[in-house]
Amino acid sequence: MTAKKRFMELAIEIAVKGVRKGNSPFGSCIVKGDRVICVAHNTVLTKKDATNHAEMNAIREACRKLKSHELKGCVVYSTTEPCPMCFSAIHWAKMDAIVYGTNIADVKSLGFKELTVSDRKMKREGHSKVRIQSDFMRKECLELLGFWKKRKGKTY
Repeated sequence: MTAKKRFMELAIEIAVKGVRKGNSPFGSCIVKGDRVICVAHNTVLTKKDATNHAEMNAIREACRKLKSHELKGCVVYSTTEPCPMCFSAIHWAKMDAIVYGTNIADVKSLGFKELTVSDRKMKREGHSKVRIQSDFMRKECLELLGFWKKRKGKTY
């Protein structure tokens, strides 16, 4: 198994744990080189905080662990394309890259009220240097969304 696959699998695993706790189906893993800095899932619903997206939670933890507001040399693996808030935080933290599985349209089709501004558009219009790799392990990330969709009592 490649390191990249292992990093995305960690993001998926933490997202599954989050779903089991009543949260939305999103997970992130931040790495520097081949070292995992942290993994985090979405906690918007359980923490009652609209900014607690998986990427935001992971960025906060990585900054704490690395003792810096800048995350140069880091890559974030996200189960779904980061929203505009998360993309902006990734950009401002000066992360090197984003690798994600499903896209904004996928989660919008499930009923999430996503802004339809893609990371690629944010990168282009904001002149960001963050590299973007989409559709990485897309099938597995779609399965995660399917797992969430089958849950009873889910909230958006």
